[in-house]
Amino acid sequence: MPADPRAVLTRPAPPADVTVAYGAHPDQVADLRRPAGDGPARPLVAVLHGGFWRAEYDRAHTGPLAAALAGLGWPVAQLEYRRTGQPGGGWPGTLTDVLAGVAALPELAARALPGRVAAGPPLLLGHSAGGHLALYAAAHAPAAVRGVLALAPVADLAEAYRLDLDGGAVAALLGGGPAEHPDRYATTDPRALVPLRTRTVILHGVLDRQVPIEVSRSYAAAARAAGAEVDLVELPKCEHFGLIDPLSAAWPQVRGALQSLHKDQ
Repeated sequence: MPADPRAVLTRPAPPADVTVAYGAHPDQVADLRRPAGDGPARPLVAVLHGGFWRAEYDRAHTGPLAAALAGLGWPVAQLEYRRTGQPGGGWPGTLTDVLAGVAALPELAARALPGRVAAGPPLLLGHSAGGHLALYAAAHAPAAVRGVLALAPVADLAEAYRLDLDGGAVAALLGGGPAEHPDRYATTDPRALVPLRTRTVILHGVLDRQVPIEVSRSYAAAARAAGAEVDLVELPKCEHFGLIDPLSAAWPQVRGALQSLHKDQ
């Protein structure tokens, strides 16, 4: 395992094969990676990056993860979206971008990677704030999502606001707290949107200091009580960034969880 878990955020990765646009804004794009080998077409894996929805974090830091998944035979899309601190980012642009991108990606990827993308909706792999966006997309557009693999997701926005994660990140996304904008939390907070109809697996490190594991525990308990099919896998020796690092001890769990979602279809 790398000595600095954050090293993955700046580690170089091979360039994507092609970038496609799902909207007119420069950040309404996705980087596509062709799957290695000559195996049968697989579902597209749409990677939703984290960074607490903030402008300073973009899709580039998911390059090592995306390249590793493509090396395993998956067609991969690194979805970008407008973020807080940018014109049009935050409420509601960040959220509408993700819904639009997830809906458009299967056709865009099938055209760009002919014969390599299985028909149907994508699997969503979201990390941190991207995990929140994956759960949000599955709640609002279940027919557009094949399955969700949420890695350390911000799955309970009201609790994340109470904990002041990343110094007001949730307030920056939604324009304030639950008392100020109850309608916004009601429509964007995964904890308030249970049960999901989409098969969902959550991986969360017990040592996570960016998004405490209690956030996933709260969400999973509420989802199961509502009748959802949600698996929460707790990784005792994992922190926040190992989940997106192909060099980490957590990587086999990530790889296996994605394969299990595919086999369960």
